[in-house]
Amino acid sequence: MATLEIRDLHVSVEDKEILRGVDLTVKAGETHAIMGPNGSGKSTLAYAIAGHPKYTVTGGEVLLDGESVLEMSVDARARAGLFLAMQYPVEVPGVSVSNFLRTAVTAVRGEAPKLRDFAKEMRSAMAELQIDPAFAQRNLNEGFSGGEKKRHEILQMEMLKPKVAVLDETDSGLDIDALKVVSEGVNRFRSGDTGVLLITHYTRILRYVKPDFVHVFAAGRIVEQGGPELAELLETEGYEKFTKAGASA
Repeated sequence: MATLEIRDLHVSVEDKEILRGVDLTVKAGETHAIMGPNGSGKSTLAYAIAGHPKYTVTGGEVLLDGESVLEMSVDARARAGLFLAMQYPVEVPGVSVSNFLRTAVTAVRGEAPKLRDFAKEMRSAMAELQIDPAFAQRNLNEGFSGGEKKRHEILQMEMLKPKVAVLDETDSGLDIDALKVVSEGVNRFRSGDTGVLLITHYTRILRYVKPDFVHVFAAGRIVEQGGPELAELLETEGYEKFTKAGASA
């Protein structure tokens, strides 16, 4: 039963402190929504957890099942069970979606799946996400629409089966049909054995992916926490009062 613990996390980018003491625990079976205005530190949290070299952890801990994530390489974090769906997935010319997924699955599982079994598993996951089978032969993210990139991120998640998935603005740029399909993918993934940290600006994805907890970010820290009703409050009142609270903290 996976548990991700973030304790008093401080993160800087180019000597500028972005996160100023974040405490958060995501247990198996829980979905946590991180909400807040631009520049509040939401994506910084995601990339710091994943190990992006641009983000320097200056204090605090990140533990996965009691083990320090910060002492792991990026690939070791993935093998340990962490997954990041990026806000802006990168293009990788010359590498097909199929080859990328099989390489990733092999790295995480520790052995290469039989080609026939892998192909069957991939086709099934693609069908659930309403992805054209021809998509598997395209170069990774090259020429993909925003919706295709986000569906592919969810496809990766479903294939890799991580312990904890961090989804950074997965709803960004999606039309209503794509949003429903992506949300259904997230709902299929989350279970009693997995946890989800869902980062978003807006409440619309939360109509389809119901969070257990909502945390409001402002000025690099969590300034308010609650249940789904907090997201509804944000929808009507906005972030202004929370932004002021963060600035004065």
